[in-house]
Amino acid sequence: MLAWERAHDTRVELTLLGAAAMRRLNRRATGRRGLTDVIAFTLPQPDGSTLGDVYLCPAATEPWVQDGVASRREELVRLVVHGTLHVLGYDHPAGPGRVRSTMWRTQERYVRRLLARSP
Repeated sequence: MLAWERAHDTRVELTLLGAAAMRRLNRRATGRRGLTDVIAFTLPQPDGSTLGDVYLCPAATEPWVQDGVASRREELVRLVVHGTLHVLGYDHPAGPGRVRSTMWRTQERYVRRLLARSP
């Protein structure tokens, strides 16, 4: 995905967190209470490269998985892509406009490509 975005000078680290740890991180990082699915941090480096940390909470995907909206694998891929796009500077509005945003369309294109490439 980083190659598709031509972000060769970017390194992204992924960390999976349980629900309680993600709630704590959400509270510390955003001041919001409650569970969230992904939190991303970007740290531009003096040499022009970028480091990113993406924290994912698989437990937050359960509502979509249980309702049959998506498989667990698809939702985890979506979270990785979503967090990585945030590291790369993409953003989206809150609310209903989120799924019509450039970021969301890019995310879904990458999710389809990644799922099609892997068994």
